[in-house]
Amino acid sequence: MSLLIKGGKLINPATGVADCLDILVKGDKIVEIGQDLVVDKDTEIIDAKDKIVVPGLIDMHVHLREPGFEDKEDIASGTRSAAQGGFTSVACMPNTNPVIDNQTVVEFIKAKADREGVVNVYPIGSITKGLAGKEITEVAYLYKSGIVALSDDGKPVMNSEVMRRALEYSKMFGLPIICHCEDQDLAADGVMNESYMSTVLGLKGIPSAAESVMVARDIILAEMVGAPIHIAHVSTKESVELIRRAKEKGIKVTAEAAPHHFTLTEEAVTSFDTSTKVNPPLRGQADLEAIKEGLKDGTIDVIATDHAPHTKEQKAVEYNYAPFGMVGLETALPLVLTQLVKPGVLSLEDAIAKLTANPAKILGLTDKGSLEPGKDADITIIDLEKEFIVDKEKLVSKGKNTPFHGRYLKGKAIRTIVAGKTVMVDGKIGL
Repeated sequence: MSLLIKGGKLINPATGVADCLDILVKGDKIVEIGQDLVVDKDTEIIDAKDKIVVPGLIDMHVHLREPGFEDKEDIASGTRSAAQGGFTSVACMPNTNPVIDNQTVVEFIKAKADREGVVNVYPIGSITKGLAGKEITEVAYLYKSGIVALSDDGKPVMNSEVMRRALEYSKMFGLPIICHCEDQDLAADGVMNESYMSTVLGLKGIPSAAESVMVARDIILAEMVGAPIHIAHVSTKESVELIRRAKEKGIKVTAEAAPHHFTLTEEAVTSFDTSTKVNPPLRGQADLEAIKEGLKDGTIDVIATDHAPHTKEQKAVEYNYAPFGMVGLETALPLVLTQLVKPGVLSLEDAIAKLTANPAKILGLTDKGSLEPGKDADITIIDLEKEFIVDKEKLVSKGKNTPFHGRYLKGKAIRTIVAGKTVMVDGKIGL
């Protein structure tokens, strides 16, 4: 089947193209890009006039929860949530049950995604067996089974020798290690940012140093080994500065920020809404501004959601006892457009790069993240003028744990195309 996306403004950061161009798709590939393309009568035509056409969005930090925690989310619901948000590819973290630390679990996820998923799913293998931080996984076997990165996300690798060896192994296979930077001894049993606000609220705080000292350690180890690392969910101004200096030295480090860390501060915790309980926690205004500056100057390469769904029952408890995490797939793009692009923090081209070309490059997804002939036909169409109010009960994700309920946003994905097939159009999902 052929598909023509006609009349939209194509923004493709990977090639620097930003122009009104048509895109012709045949099967699952892009075959031609140009103006006033001529097609046969059997070609489906999508009118994208006054819309933005971009490479399919990629989220390199998602918790799909399956296997083991299907009450929170599963591959079917998680990928539909992704499609609703305009994402055509997601990389899923390994803190499942069982952990993604062996070939069998990787193969299960890939098979389940093929059967029930509506977007591309790329498993991330764990650095250590069982996320225990002690014994490195069989990296070669995980690589052969199709993982795109290694991470113990949700838990840090506290042992520096283990992390060093993991970096040496990952370097052999060209796999990035995605670092959850948290000193567990400093973080202890904290539940929010350590500050005057945590004292006022009577909640145990997590100091910013709990993140930044581990960022520094992992950068030092990456420099020593010469291996690439990716710093997940950066939340502090100190971390941004450490990453900036590392890049200036030529160390192979990349980084990501989640929308909630450039949108909300610790002030949001005053509501005691457990959806604001995330790890790393919401920080102060100075940290938020540093995240924005890091995104603006390229210190932070990627915007990733850290989509972390939980059941209503799990979150409907006292703040101290609620699990960390919020959902993010369906609000990420609107928050980027509303909080970063509209105020001029990022150009639209730069914002799209952090959601497409940059994560594709880091994960080695050579056929993703760009609109070019021969590339996979993963495409997102955006209406910059689409206005809506977030309603958590209407989220496609099983998780309704969002602090953005009731927030007015502007700009939204209106069509998600995966491998040449529309999987979401105007909020309706289905192949």
